[in-house]
Amino acid sequence: MAKKKVEAVFKVQGPGGQATPAPPIGPACGQYGVNPGQFVQQFNDKTKDLNGMPVTAVVSVYADRTFDFIIKSPPAAVLLKKAAGIDKGSGVPNREKVGTVTQAQLEEIAGVKIKDLNCHGDIKAGARIIAGTARNMGLLVDG
Repeated sequence: MAKKKVEAVFKVQGPGGQATPAPPIGPACGQYGVNPGQFVQQFNDKTKDLNGMPVTAVVSVYADRTFDFIIKSPPAAVLLKKAAGIDKGSGVPNREKVGTVTQAQLEEIAGVKIKDLNCHGDIKAGARIIAGTARNMGLLVDG
């Protein structure tokens, strides 16, 4: 089978399992000729277990207006907020701390994001990357 020619690649973020064709997903899909209803249905089927957590999809659009997409893991900041039990990060992270995460929580988050991190499958290195994000959000890192 011949490879299809990729016309465009774009990213769109939506709530896992609960996306709708409303903005921002509908206009992003329409701009590249992708049927928003069809995309949303497939996106929700693939992400139904994520229960509203925001996830990113990298969509490849082909010359014949067909498409496929890859689901990325939820953003580290969202996972950190959930682990620390906070609503949002600090506005002044170097002075004002809003919560604490443990090394075990960092390693658990790194395990979820391991395929999207630049750490070559090393959980400890992934946990250090996630720890940097936590510090930038105003979270204290225990351990």
